[in-house]
Amino acid sequence: MITPTNAVTLLTRAGCGLCDVAHGQLVSICAEFGATLDSVDVDAAAATEPGLRAEYGDRLPVVLLNGREHSYWEVDEARLRADLAR
Repeated sequence: MITPTNAVTLLTRAGCGLCDVAHGQLVSICAEFGATLDSVDVDAAAATEPGLRAEYGDRLPVVLLNGREHSYWEVDEARLRADLAR
């Protein structure tokens, strides 16, 4: 049986201190649960995906789990762990 892998995406921007903290937390959590982790700089992505910055740019960092918003401004660690354990 193949176990599906969860995908965690951190929406961030350069110079965001809270984003750096969130990234550190997510590296550890994703490694623990075998989830993939990707980071997307909303300012850099704006050239091809302007809606991303428009939607999320004022509440970074934003954590997406499998493409859906999970938390913003900080990692909801307890909830993320519970969701990854499912």
